[in-house]
Amino acid sequence: MSAKLSEHTGEQVVKLEHLKKSFPDNPVLRDVNLTIPKGENAVIIGQSGIGKSVLIKCMVRLIEPDAGRIEILGHQVNSLEEEALNGLRKKIGFLFQGNALYDSMSVRENLEFPLVRNKMAGTKKQLERQVIQALDNVGLRQTIDMMPSELSGGMKKRIGLARTLILQPEIILYDEPTTGLDPITSKEISQLIIDLQRHYHTTSIIITHDISCVKITANTIHVLKDGSLYTSGTYNELKQSKDAWINNFFN
Repeated sequence: MSAKLSEHTGEQVVKLEHLKKSFPDNPVLRDVNLTIPKGENAVIIGQSGIGKSVLIKCMVRLIEPDAGRIEILGHQVNSLEEEALNGLRKKIGFLFQGNALYDSMSVRENLEFPLVRNKMAGTKKQLERQVIQALDNVGLRQTIDMMPSELSGGMKKRIGLARTLILQPEIILYDEPTTGLDPITSKEISQLIIDLQRHYHTTSIIITHDISCVKITANTIHVLKDGSLYTSGTYNELKQSKDAWINNFFN
């Protein structure tokens, strides 16, 4: 059963207008227009190499777009100076496909790192409390003093998500959150995304090839084709589409 639409305020927290990005001899994003309301789980799908990951990296200028307008949380991202851009990025969590945990740090140290780096760490006791809360959110308090090498793939995903959540972002960008996981663990991660959305009222943008993840997490699905937004709809709307190209994703 697909995710129920969360309660939205009507506020659009992400607005992309005529976004374009090309690499040598490869125009990836040709003209993307997209809006996402506050509190929604927006899933972006499309064929491999279509530019889904490029799209979300352009949103936070990890990749500089060639043209177009990007507005996030009311800020014109294109025109922000570095200090203001970094301030905005603190409100946006990014769960990378490879989890991006530091192998030389324990789970505790991995979670403490973003708090210390962003000067959000209080006393030692407060720091401990924040780390434990983050681990409780993903059901892994017992891993606090383990090393990443001791964790399973699913556990690493959860710790990566805990580290993303510890800064209390308003928006979370998920890049292939279930890649490389077995079906049971993939379902658990997908359900966790829903649980955290409901608990923290976050807005999420999810890039995935996993149709089971799409079905569980999506409020709205946005389909990219040939460098632009082809169509949008709920899981059931797109699954019942008479468009043969759309049917390839759902059958």
